[in-house]
Amino acid sequence: MPSRSNRSTQQLSQFWYSQETALQLAKEAITAAGEGGRIACVSAPSVYQKLRELHREDFSVYIFEYDKRFAIYGEEFIFYDYNNPLDLPEKIAAHSFDIVIADPPYLSEECLRKTSETIKYLTQGKILLCTGAVMQEEAAKLLGVKMCKFIPEHTRTLANEFRCYVNYDSGLDHDI
Repeated sequence: MPSRSNRSTQQLSQFWYSQETALQLAKEAITAAGEGGRIACVSAPSVYQKLRELHREDFSVYIFEYDKRFAIYGEEFIFYDYNNPLDLPEKIAAHSFDIVIADPPYLSEECLRKTSETIKYLTQGKILLCTGAVMQEEAAKLLGVKMCKFIPEHTRTLANEFRCYVNYDSGLDHDI
């Protein structure tokens, strides 16, 4: 699969969560962030869009995304290329987000490792990671996250089993 940096915007494919999954993840992020919280969505545009739909005055949300079509969201859009994990604008301070929701664009150790650098830079502590079940061991090693009971669903069928991971006591760990 070609690197994202070599592809035009028209060639970008997004694996969108189902409406139910996007809503569940958005609600989890709002709860985890707390009142006045800051939420970072790293390569997770469907969660970002659901958060915008739910947007209230009690939290703020940013999308870190390679796909520049999301620049329509103005100040909330931060161009993000996992190949340059810390190439972020100065306005994005270290450890300035209450929770980071991330969905690395590729199922590879390299992509997860680089995305993990970004996650660790952004978060004050809470991480909600969505990636393949095959990444469980690597995700635990890099981010200290554990697999949740909640299983995310997508609008298109994926070839790999997909799971959520967290590093805090989450509602996603309970039977849903």
